[in-house]
Amino acid sequence: MARPAACLFDLDGLLLDTEPLHGQAWQQAARAFGLELDGTRLLELRGRRRMDCAEQVQQWLAEAALVVPTTAALLAVRQPIAERLLPAARPIPGAPELLARCQALGIPMALVTSSSRQAVAVKTAGHPWLAGISERVFGDDADLKAGKPAPDPFRLAARRLHLPAEHCWAFEDSLAGARSAMAAGCRVHVLLPDSQKLADRMVAALPAGCLLVKELGAIDLSTDD
Repeated sequence: MARPAACLFDLDGLLLDTEPLHGQAWQQAARAFGLELDGTRLLELRGRRRMDCAEQVQQWLAEAALVVPTTAALLAVRQPIAERLLPAARPIPGAPELLARCQALGIPMALVTSSSRQAVAVKTAGHPWLAGISERVFGDDADLKAGKPAPDPFRLAARRLHLPAEHCWAFEDSLAGARSAMAAGCRVHVLLPDSQKLADRMVAALPAGCLLVKELGAIDLSTDD
């Protein structure tokens, strides 16, 4: 198979190892209101916009018959924790090299993230290798009608690159992201978590047709393997 017309990359958990840090922030915020979030629930939050995650946590609090805080109150606990942790995030192994291969092959790239523009600026400040991705779709993008798992983010990225989504390869690490990219028509690669238990749960819930990836360094940009 010919190389992709473009590569559309998620950020958190795919290029930067932020998901454990996001998880800590949501766990501590939920705990402040009496709710413990286990690995399964954290997996459900991965890849989604901040406000969508807050709404999900509020739903779980309600189901547990606990006092449900306002979104502002919940985020007032969560945000300082996240902002303290996230700047220390390190690259996912193989991520800088994968982007460098795209650049060397002349493959257009776009960042397709659920994070806000401001949050991305904070997380990427210490990672100049990410500057090679100039086209970016943020979670608070003015042109975005719905976030992941809706197909809108990946369709918007492809449209901005003036390419059909069907000719683009999407790289994700979350259920929400994989569902979004698949619904948009992309060829979807999913980086599995290191935990075999979580990986098994994810594989069982992924859309049919996703290509499973254990390490970014193993991705071949020019063949169907």
